[in-house]
Formats: sequence, structure tokens, C-alpha cells
Amino acid sequence: MRPENNRNTRLPQTDGFQSVRQAHQSEMAEDYVELIAELIAQSGEARPVDIARRLGVSQPTVTKNLARLKRDGLVTHEPYRSVFLTAEGQVLAVDCEKRHRTVVAFLTTLGISPEVAEHDAEGIEHHVSDETLAAFTRYIKQNS
Repeated sequence: MRPENNRNTRLPQTDGFQSVRQAHQSEMAEDYVELIAELIAQSGEARPVDIARRLGVSQPTVTKNLARLKRDGLVTHEPYRSVFLTAEGQVLAVDCEKRHRTVVAFLTTLGISPEVAEHDAEGIEHHVSDETLAAFTRYIKQNS
């Protein structure tokens, strides 16, 4: 039997695909905590309706995802109330914002417009390794 037809044989790309799937799962949590922190900083609260509007998703989707974030210990939320970050959620939000700012700064150092850099950073920030972020930071320092 050929290896690709045997489900018990791992192909080299399997680990890569698995890590991408895990990164996609954490993207939601990162996007939500980053947005919740931003909303709280701007208006003192993060309401599910505001989260839905800013993310362009339905309120039931926000409710489902907030339940997951609550289960994971990242937010506190009661029905019909504002959402708040736990200490763990705050740490994650700060880390996400730092990663985002580093990616944006790196891209603008390369000559990318700030608007495009902001847009592109939204995807890159979730997948970039700490090693790559450190290299971005070194590059920024050397070329600023």
C-alpha cells in the first residue's frame, strides 16, 4: 500500500497542517481579546453587539465564541452584560497587540503603506513565530 493511502502513516506535511489548524483555532481567541481590550480602552466596556459589529459577525456567533472564551478563562461575561477580560485574557491581549505592532512596524519599514501593513498584519500576527518576531524587531532597529 502506498504511504499516502495508509492512514496510520504520517506524511511530512501533516505536522505543518496540524500547526496551521491549531493557529486558526487560536486566531479567534486572539482577535476577540484584542478587540475587547480595544473597546474597553475606548468606551469603558465591550458589549457583544459592538463585538459583532466590529468583527462583522452575527450576535449568536459572538455569544458562542464568548462562551468558549469564558470556558478557556479569558473573559468574564453574563447574558445581557458587558464582557471583561480576565487577568489571563489581558495578558493575551497585550501580547497580541505587541505582535500586531511589531508586524506593522516591520512591514512599514519595508516600504509597505501603513494601511496595507495594518491589513496584512491581521493575518500575519497569528502565524508568526517568536523567532521570526525577534528577527523583525532586529530588522526594524537596524533600519529605522
